[in-house]
Amino acid sequence: MKWAAMLTLAAGAVQAGDLGPRPDFPPVEMEAVELGRLLFYDPVISGNRNISCGTCHHPDLGTSDGMSLSVGEGGVGLGPDRVFDPQDMPEERIPRNAPGLWNLGAAEFTVMFHDGRLEEAADQPDGIRTPLGADMIAGFDSVLSAQAMFPVLSGDEMAGHYSENEISESVRLSNLTGESGAWVRIADRVAAIPEYRARFDAVLGEGAPIRFTDIANVLADFISFEWRADESPFDIAMAGGKPLPGAAERGRLLFYGEAGCSGCHSGWLQTDHGFHAIAVPQIGPGKAARFESHARDEGRIRVTGAAEDAYRFRTPSLRNVTLTAPYGHDGAYATLEGVVRHHLDPVAALRAYDRGQAVLHEMPWAEDWAILDTPEEVERIAAANELAPVALSDAQVAELLAFLEALTDREAAEGRLGVPETVPSGLPVDR
Repeated sequence: MKWAAMLTLAAGAVQAGDLGPRPDFPPVEMEAVELGRLLFYDPVISGNRNISCGTCHHPDLGTSDGMSLSVGEGGVGLGPDRVFDPQDMPEERIPRNAPGLWNLGAAEFTVMFHDGRLEEAADQPDGIRTPLGADMIAGFDSVLSAQAMFPVLSGDEMAGHYSENEISESVRLSNLTGESGAWVRIADRVAAIPEYRARFDAVLGEGAPIRFTDIANVLADFISFEWRADESPFDIAMAGGKPLPGAAERGRLLFYGEAGCSGCHSGWLQTDHGFHAIAVPQIGPGKAARFESHARDEGRIRVTGAAEDAYRFRTPSLRNVTLTAPYGHDGAYATLEGVVRHHLDPVAALRAYDRGQAVLHEMPWAEDWAILDTPEEVERIAAANELAPVALSDAQVAELLAFLEALTDREAAEGRLGVPETVPSGLPVDR
């Protein structure tokens, strides 16, 4: 069969209707969105008033920070230009890559974080399961708003190190909701700023108490509005508009055909929202409980306890994926081509991993390679792999990359409201 005829048959196999319903984005109120925007970029909600949500999720860096593993507390500046504060050096890297925030406001996103440790669950407070269990507070509107509670409680992310401030002290004492709890202290800080008080009056009603959940809810409204990205060339082509260019169209056919990418990266947003083990090389400090002393990151198993979930991580959406390097749950791959090629033969790629792919701030005291330097740990990761090898030519890889570029929504990438010049606290804004 001639190649042109094969293309015609393959194109007919994946139409817009085959992708399921278009993403549903619940409506948001602009007063809440604008308030959330200010709080997103305001360091006032961090323990030492020196880090905002935008520090590690900045639009100039694809709503991530351009690093494999971030430096939160103890750093100054953005992304690759971030440097250590000599008066407050970081203790360790944040153990997982800062993910992009594209389309997290879509109703289909019911799990958050690389291991899904926060997810919708009808039998839990507010219908959300978190590591806090029964101690979870009520008042979060969605899983997207609930995820905001985790970074502000992490000493290495936003809370600050032990005894540095009243927030970090409350966190270390596991005091979150009491009169002097971490969330209460953060909310009180915000409420004490006249402009925030006035803006919350407009959103909640005059004089209504400001709780941490209210802060989280408007942060989620902002994220949902600002980084909705569903008008890419792919969307336009699938809706019957301008066709994709030749290379991107051939890449689409590969993606939904021979390459098998859509087995996990399915639907309009190219994710099944599931968890898969694909032998991504492990770098950095890993995820361990306080009583543990290893550098492993075993992913989903730490949430479910199920042996089959070892080294499984959530399938990321591929919208605006060209903007969100590095790639993988720990940012092991600096380039999109690198992580695409990893998928072609994950075990071989793991064993031949080029450590130069990692994009890390120099931190001599960090043990970034502990797992890769331990053969039995590498074999554990390899044994969990679920992907069979796929043989593609260099030309086909290039076509896949062209298709992934066609998933970029340029209007969303440019931002709708953008980074504010100033915030109500008067603290510096990372720009």
